[in-house]
Amino acid sequence: MTTTTDIKIINDSDTQPSEHIDLPSSDFDSRETTSSRIVSRGFSKESQITDLDSFGTPNSIIHMDLDTFFVSCERLLEPKLNGKPVLVGGTSDRGVVSACSYEARQFGVHSAMPMRMAKQLCPEAIVIRGNSSIYSKYSNLVTDIIKEESPLYEKSSIDEFYIDITGMDRFHGSYKWASELRQRIMKETHLPISFGMSTSKTVSKVGTGEAKPNGQIQVLKGNEKNFLAPLSIKKIPMVGDKTYRKFRSMGIEKIQTVQEMPLELMERVFGKNGVVIWKKANGIDNSPVIPFHDRKSISSSLTFERDTIDVRKLKEILTTMAEKLAFYLRNGDKLTSIVTVTVRYSDFDTRSRQMRIPYTANDHTLIATVMNLFNQLYQRRVMARLVGVRFSGLVGGGYQINLFEDSERTIKLYQAMDKVRNRFGQGAVKRAVTMDTRGVGQTSNPFNGEAPVIPAHRRQ
Repeated sequence: MTTTTDIKIINDSDTQPSEHIDLPSSDFDSRETTSSRIVSRGFSKESQITDLDSFGTPNSIIHMDLDTFFVSCERLLEPKLNGKPVLVGGTSDRGVVSACSYEARQFGVHSAMPMRMAKQLCPEAIVIRGNSSIYSKYSNLVTDIIKEESPLYEKSSIDEFYIDITGMDRFHGSYKWASELRQRIMKETHLPISFGMSTSKTVSKVGTGEAKPNGQIQVLKGNEKNFLAPLSIKKIPMVGDKTYRKFRSMGIEKIQTVQEMPLELMERVFGKNGVVIWKKANGIDNSPVIPFHDRKSISSSLTFERDTIDVRKLKEILTTMAEKLAFYLRNGDKLTSIVTVTVRYSDFDTRSRQMRIPYTANDHTLIATVMNLFNQLYQRRVMARLVGVRFSGLVGGGYQINLFEDSERTIKLYQAMDKVRNRFGQGAVKRAVTMDTRGVGQTSNPFNGEAPVIPAHRRQ
């Protein structure tokens, strides 16, 4: 039997007047308002599958997301940007929008859109190239607060967090605790942040999206299906554009339709992913909050301002990428066994080739492998738009000595080079062939346990 109650909408000023924080209006998007909602409607057998802790208490999972994070950081640095349409991303017409303000979204602009199209839709938009170091700084400020307050948290990206506070209701109201944490983050960082709270990561993440901008929402146990039912199927995490188009070709638009479909049919149409999507649509997600991210791969890519057919230039850039990534491997005590090189031509034809090699982290082996793959790959006499290098199959381990090629001198050379780079910066020691390549590759430690800086348009 299904019991139903009304949805209760509560303003922060009504629930916690003594703790309500009035932040300066200049710190937030002009459209953003602080709001709170508790959803308490419906119950179904499927939603009872949600895990309970050892005391029989329902899970309490929070998903927090910093609203328009890149834009919000830029506004803290330059308050004149408040209330204006702002685009963060590649500043040239070849660039892509990584983030945009709510004012820009009113014109139809969204992340992953070509910058040229975004400028046409919103000519008055202010375009900012962005600075990953600034975003990492503010992200770390928020992380420090969450780390200090939370018993268990997962940093899933530079601006997203999952927090597991299961069992806290026995001592302190979970929703009240989450609200106080959000207020503290906003007070100390002046960044807008939203959260969703439920019994699972999936429902909490969807809830955060519904709470935006700058709001919060709790989906009580038993209401997961009813909460998800009227939403677009695209709201489910892992449903990308391709999967969404397939759903639409089947006449499916709402999550409720998927909830009513037989599991066998979903599996037959979408394979194993169909089973996962069906479970998420029904609010079933037992994935745990994982506190540490062990990187499975590291990569670097570059999109050129202008397409090029200069093979020498392409090889110099690939060498720089391989050299920097190898340095990160050694610094993180990691070894790679799979090397992949990618080339995207001016007609957007993208080709990749990979090679499995013995575990290593030394420059000369990896650079030689990258060059070998590139020579096999770059066969078309067409200008290149993008090149990239990826090292995967990572395992922990130190420098692997090749008894037939490496000498004590080679080993000491790498150790000395890495010591200089760690002290004076990555660019302190470079190969002569890479002297003219700058701004290629990431600048932060990829093995610090933190989620990588990934623009919104590149997330899945």
